[in-house]
Amino acid sequence: MRRFAALAAGLLSLPALTSCSDLVSRGFLPGDRGTTDKTPLIMDLWVNSWIAALTVGIITWGLMIWVIVAYRRRKNTVGFPAQLSYNLPLEVFYLAVPLIVIGVLFVFTDRDQRAIDERYPNPDVVIDVFGKQWSWDFNYVKEQVHEDAGQQAHLTGDYGAPDRLPTLYLPVGKKVELHLQSRDVQHSFWVVDFLQKRDLYPGHEQYNPYIDITPNRTGEYMGKCAELCGEYHSEMLFKVKVVSQQEYDSHIADLRAKGNTGSLGSDFVRQPQSAPAPQLPEPAE
Repeated sequence: MRRFAALAAGLLSLPALTSCSDLVSRGFLPGDRGTTDKTPLIMDLWVNSWIAALTVGIITWGLMIWVIVAYRRRKNTVGFPAQLSYNLPLEVFYLAVPLIVIGVLFVFTDRDQRAIDERYPNPDVVIDVFGKQWSWDFNYVKEQVHEDAGQQAHLTGDYGAPDRLPTLYLPVGKKVELHLQSRDVQHSFWVVDFLQKRDLYPGHEQYNPYIDITPNRTGEYMGKCAELCGEYHSEMLFKVKVVSQQEYDSHIADLRAKGNTGSLGSDFVRQPQSAPAPQLPEPAE
């Protein structure tokens, strides 16, 4: 029993010993806590869910081991212990505690999910994001300009950033709404450090998802498609640059000066190919 007590104490002290690590404090998630206004919510929900799961697990494993050790069959024991058909207080406890745990997790998850998905009533920047095999197109809706049509990355196997990645510019500290659409098959928009991911469903414009965020840190972030979408899915990469308002305005002016006005619209959507009409045999004369 002393060994068991020491083992249990060690397991219980492990989270406290590792809590000083920044990686552990954010639940081994990528990026920093303040990357966007939504990353703290996502990290807290993730970490607290793991804490709740580990707490329940440690208590459950501890009770199981204690019962195995305390009520093990001793030497020279004859017959069977007294058999009980049921224990009503214990069975009520077993039913009530899981329901309470699930209810608490549901309440916090629903609260945070609603906050993460809440749309800005008047975003500062609105961007149409189009996924396509195997790249991305970006339209700055309010500014009426667009990035160059995205081209597929070419991974060579060498460590480093792939070439020709389409790049999305966002102003730091501004409310941004991303409208996500697909030009062909199902894709998934994922900026790794933003900790948010949304699937894009072709042919369902009324259900197109959106992401509303406020970038809080300048820098360059990698993005990718997170839905297996074909042969070159691994090369469907892009970058996000969060810059100052002055740099953002300068980039918009550069796009306008080079003639990237309007939007990359339906002309770039893959048109479905109609099957050839079946050839019917000529009627016999």
